[in-house]
Amino acid sequence: MREVGCSEEDLFSFLSSKRREDIGYRNILSSMCTPPHPVAARAHAMFLETNLGDPGLFPGTAAIEELLVERLGTLMHLPDAGGYATSGGTESNIQAFRIAKKHKPVKSPNVVVPASSHFSFQKACDILGLEMRTVPLDSEFRMDTGAIDGLVDRHTVCIVGVVGTTEYGMVDPIAHLSEVAADRDVFLHVDAAFGGMVVPFLDCPVPFDFRLPGVDSISIDPHKMGMSTIPAGCLLTRDPACFSCLNVDTPYLTVKRECTLAGTRPGASVAAAVAVLEYLGMDGMRAVVAGCMENARRLIEGMETLGYPRAVTPDVNVATFSSDRVPAGWRVSTTRNGHMRIVCMPHVTRDVIEQFLKDMSDTNA
Repeated sequence: MREVGCSEEDLFSFLSSKRREDIGYRNILSSMCTPPHPVAARAHAMFLETNLGDPGLFPGTAAIEELLVERLGTLMHLPDAGGYATSGGTESNIQAFRIAKKHKPVKSPNVVVPASSHFSFQKACDILGLEMRTVPLDSEFRMDTGAIDGLVDRHTVCIVGVVGTTEYGMVDPIAHLSEVAADRDVFLHVDAAFGGMVVPFLDCPVPFDFRLPGVDSISIDPHKMGMSTIPAGCLLTRDPACFSCLNVDTPYLTVKRECTLAGTRPGASVAAAVAVLEYLGMDGMRAVVAGCMENARRLIEGMETLGYPRAVTPDVNVATFSSDRVPAGWRVSTTRNGHMRIVCMPHVTRDVIEQFLKDMSDTNA
C-alpha cells in the first residue's frame, strides 16, 4: 500500500489501462457467464453496500433474497422450496454435500457423481472427507445408467446428476436417478447451475426438478443464463427445514443462527438477479434461450460445413467439435477429450457466430 494515496485521475487511468487488457466478452466463446443485463447492472448499483450476512440490518434486501428463492423455486415446480443465495455452483454443491452427509451419518461416507461433474465436487469431497465414486459416461456423454447401481451402497450419502454439463451441455438421466435415490433412500442433488435457466425454457423440457420425487436439492446460477451480475447462485431444497442441520450460533448478529457457508454475502447481485427475472418474465427468458439455442444450431451447421463434426448433439447451448484450429483473437476452450468447446451465451450473437465461422474458414485457406 502507498504511503500517500494517489490522485483520482491517476487511479482511474491505471484501472482503465488494466480494463483495456481484458479481451471483452464479444470474442469470448468459452464462458458460461455473460455481460449482465442492463437492468441487472442498474439494480446492482442500488444495493452496493448491502450485506445479507447480517440480514436484520438490510431487511429490504433480505426480502429480495426470499423473492429470488420463491421465483426460482416456482421455476423448479416447488414455490415453497427452501433456499438461499450463494456465490455460485461451487458453494451450492459444497452445501448440498454438507446437508447430505449430516442427514446420513456413516463411518465411511461416499458420493456418486458422473464423470462429467464439475470440479467443485472434488473440492467438496476434499473439504468434507468424502469418497468420490465416478460413474462413466455413455456415448452421448451422459451418466451411464447401467453403471450407477453397482456404485451405490449403504455408505452412499449423495447421488449427483447434472443438468447442462460444463463440457458438453448434456442433461443426465435425472428421472432414473430419482428412482434410484428413492429406492435406496439416498439424497439426490441436481447440479443445474447452468442448465437450470435453460432447460425450463426449451420447447420440450425434460423433467429434472422437484416434480421428480427423489430430487432433494438443486443448484442454479442466475449469473450464468440468468444474466445477473457476479456472484449470484442459489441452492434450493425440497425440505426447507434441512438447512437447520447447518446452523451455527451467531450471537452478535441480528440473526442468532446462520446456515450459510459464507458470512458476508453481497445483496447487490441478488437484487440484480431478481431484477432480470421480474423484467423479462417467462416469455422474455424463453426468447433469450431460444436465441441462444438457434445460434448453437447455426454454429454446428457452419462448423460441419467447414469439415469440423460435432462431438455430440447438445441438450443446451454448448457446442463441441473435432478441431484443433482456433482463429487468432478468439477464446474457446478444450474438453478433457480434446474437443473444441463453445458456449453460445447471449453475447454470442448471430453476427459473432458468422464472424467466427468466417475466421475458421480463413484458417483452412
